[in-house]
Amino acid sequence: MAKTKREKKIFVLDTSVIIYEHNSILNFDEHDIGIPITVLEELDNFKKGNDTKNFEAREFIRLIDKLAKDQMLHQWNPLNGRDKGNFKVLMDTGGNGITDANKIFNEDKPDHRILNAALRLQKEEKNRKVILVTKDVNLRLKAKALGLQAEDYTTGKVKNISSLYTGCTILEDVDADAINLLYDKGYCPPEELLGNTTPLKNHYYILRSGKKSILAYFNPFNGMIEHVEKRSVYGIKPRNAEQTFAIHAVLKPEIRLVSLQGIAGTGKTLIALAAALEQKREFRQIYLARPIVPLSNKDIGYLPGDIKSKLNPYMEPLWDNLKFIQSQYSENDKEYTKITEMVNQEKLVITPLAYIRGRSLSNICFIVDEAQNLTPHEVKTIITRAGENTKIIFTGDIHQIDTPYLDSQSNGLSYLIDRLKDHDLYAHITLEKGERSELANLANELL
Repeated sequence: MAKTKREKKIFVLDTSVIIYEHNSILNFDEHDIGIPITVLEELDNFKKGNDTKNFEAREFIRLIDKLAKDQMLHQWNPLNGRDKGNFKVLMDTGGNGITDANKIFNEDKPDHRILNAALRLQKEEKNRKVILVTKDVNLRLKAKALGLQAEDYTTGKVKNISSLYTGCTILEDVDADAINLLYDKGYCPPEELLGNTTPLKNHYYILRSGKKSILAYFNPFNGMIEHVEKRSVYGIKPRNAEQTFAIHAVLKPEIRLVSLQGIAGTGKTLIALAAALEQKREFRQIYLARPIVPLSNKDIGYLPGDIKSKLNPYMEPLWDNLKFIQSQYSENDKEYTKITEMVNQEKLVITPLAYIRGRSLSNICFIVDEAQNLTPHEVKTIITRAGENTKIIFTGDIHQIDTPYLDSQSNGLSYLIDRLKDHDLYAHITLEKGERSELANLANELL
């Protein structure tokens, strides 16, 4: 029986898809791509600046220029690759019986002009399925209200967030002799504890046998389950098993990439920073960075003051963690003065993430806070900049996202956890128990 040829569709891309991933135009297999001219106009407004959206806009413009060569963009042009479709720029004018989104929604705005471009293409290509692709939920609703099929851009999206890898397993009724062996020798073969189950690399375990329990992890380099002992780092003591595992992962030199995920108050950033300070002699610098997500999604230029004054509110939570670590010591202690000295000598740098673009990441411990506000492409870009003797730690809460067009399934932190689990160089821990205060736990549980 002959194989049925797949229907060739036309996908119309919204601006939100392109600033999410500039290569998105190449991720639709053999299908054709329509780019409303309004999208090019919006990208022109985005191209200046240091934010990721500015970078994505510039890269997309360069990509289209390369693909177009000497051809006219209002005609179908081939995309790169043998199995790719074609692309063209779409006009957004109504008329000739075409529904006008500007009139229906009683406002002339870019979103409505993008809808008009898709509606016009739908009328011109009556025998083909035209689908608007946008990460803007409201725009998808408007499209469907006008009889136009609309979808989210799903490349890099984690399908089942409820089963996202946690990095830790609790095993009950473990053989007491195996636990004793772990205590006595510090390690034991995986089959003694797990039977025929193959452990994931750098996976952590809470092993229990009656009232006896032990913390352990699978070391992929020697193939053994090893005992994980509780230890404090720079005055910070772990308050639960997950924090103990997080400290272990950050301190383990063979593990070059760590992610810590959890709700507010679980100690993600504090643990990462304290563990980094504990091994400060191993790195040339410690960078603690976070993406800037302005309130109401307005540019920081709206805020008063110079650039330092504008950025201080966003960096303050990171300074708070550093001050808390410093407060574990008296002002006369060498650990206290060492932190001040490191900041003054820029051995410890707290900075917006955009400010490290283009810098060398060799011999650095690099902590990226609020990583759930990054796209998968941004996370990949950061990791690919890692040089020799660099360790990268991503922290964040995948359910607390401030960036437009990202959600718990499409953000860079979820993508990282889903794609890199079971790798020699990577470890992940989900911190579930809030340790900030009873009041903070109350809010997380009941509000």
